[in-house]
Amino acid sequence: MTELDQTAERTDRRQCRRWWSIAAFTRSRDGAAAIEFALLAIPYFMVVFAIIETFIAFAGQELVSNAVDTLSRKIRTGQITAANTDRTAFRTAFCKEISILITCSTTEAATPSKLFVDVRNFSTFGAIPTTIPKKTTAAYSDLDSSALQYAPGGAGTINMVRAYYKWQVIGDLIRPYISNVRPSDGSSAYFLIVATAAFQNEQYP
Repeated sequence: MTELDQTAERTDRRQCRRWWSIAAFTRSRDGAAAIEFALLAIPYFMVVFAIIETFIAFAGQELVSNAVDTLSRKIRTGQITAANTDRTAFRTAFCKEISILITCSTTEAATPSKLFVDVRNFSTFGAIPTTIPKKTTAAYSDLDSSALQYAPGGAGTINMVRAYYKWQVIGDLIRPYISNVRPSDGSSAYFLIVATAAFQNEQYP
């Protein structure tokens, strides 16, 4: 075998080794699970956090609903009236009912920023509003807190107690956008919890 033939043979061997290395690399599955997990980790944990936050938000919804029922019962039986309980005292009592999970700030009772309560009396049940008061009629509009009142009726009157709570969203990126009650620019960092009770007061003395 001539020197030229030997050189050609060595070149062929190097090329074969090179192609074999490339083929082996493409067939290798070492670390595939780690790479796949890295690609799926972000959406996976987003879903997990959304599930956890949905559970906590549901508990918050039930807590607000229970507070509405409790204070509505006190209005219905005459324990709370316009004469013995003002707006701030009523809101303070509401905050105490939800304090197990939702903590009101020190100024929340006097100046609402997250918790809004609407207490009114009506001449008939048909006059009770069925929609959420919004600032505008646009597709996206924030809650109109200026339309909320505190005017519980006396014995035998028809009343409505409605609570709105702006639940702060942390992990669930979809939840704020399933409602049209949010700032007009469409952005939102909260989910509006709403609880309502309509009833007729007892004929208390």
